Amino acid sequence: MLITYINYLAMLEVEFKYFRDHQIDLFKEYPNKYLVIKGEKVIGSFITFEDAIDFASKRYEIGTFMVQLCGPSADCYTQFHSRVIFA
Repeated sequence: MLITYINYLAMLEVEFKYFRDHQIDLFKEYPNKYLVIKGEKVIGSFITFEDAIDFASKRYEIGTFMVQLCGPSADCYTQFHSRVIFA
């Protein structure tokens, strides 16, 4: 499980760095929206997390894009929320 988690983080390193490096400008354009980021490009912005996931998962393989709430501070990415269900 640890290897999978580390690989997952490495896969989204480019997207997360892009978001952090451009957060101020992105917030001006997409305040409080959920962004779908693939590589170094915003490919969609949505009011809800569910809409962002629905859009991206129909077009791209899971793990190849990031959905990130676009807020004005680090709070938007330092609070972790998961929708994983363990059976």
